[in-house]
Amino acid sequence: MKYGKIKWGRFVARPNRFIAQVDIDGVVETVHVKNTGRCKELLLPGVEVVLEEATNPDRKTKYDLIAVEKAGLGLINIDSQAPNKIAAEWLAAKKFDYVKPEYTYGTSRIDFYMERQGTKFLLEVKGCTLERDGIGFFPDAPTQRGIKHIRELIKAQQEGYIAGIAFVIQMPKVKEVRPNIETHPAFGEAWEQAKAAGVRIIFLGCHVEPQSMTLDYDRLQGEL
Repeated sequence: MKYGKIKWGRFVARPNRFIAQVDIDGVVETVHVKNTGRCKELLLPGVEVVLEEATNPDRKTKYDLIAVEKAGLGLINIDSQAPNKIAAEWLAAKKFDYVKPEYTYGTSRIDFYMERQGTKFLLEVKGCTLERDGIGFFPDAPTQRGIKHIRELIKAQQEGYIAGIAFVIQMPKVKEVRPNIETHPAFGEAWEQAKAAGVRIIFLGCHVEPQSMTLDYDRLQGEL
């Protein structure tokens, strides 16, 4: 996946989860943050950030904040729309007979439904931007919605679907993701229950550049 016109800046502050203040060429501007998560360990005063210029001239904010430079690691993409785009590219290369995004199963909307030779698949996609000591962790904040999705995938697996959770690792070097039990112990419990039920856990590592994010097949772990 690729972005349009980009610009570098330095993070100043985040008044709320939707906007940030960024120093761009010496002028502090308000920009849209394409991630409503906390990102507290990333959005620190003075860090370099990547912005994409909006194509709509009538927007209140001229830029979207899409990536952050983390010392010792590199550029981390924080665009919450990017993981599904990466997963869609991965699925397209796998030649399913049918792929439908945003599929309603039970009381949840699962990111992808697929079919191949009569077999039904469900795939939920999660973006990972939290790193500690070279390991990715999810979530960075408690997520009851995430637990609900896992419960639905367990049910689907029991009903004969092949169900999976794909963690798109939006940063370099990191090869695996673990449940962030310090932040949300219940998510870790649900994760283990999913694995025991046969739900696939997949890690999709990515190359992150200022203007793009692409799959790193050397860091792909797991399969549907």
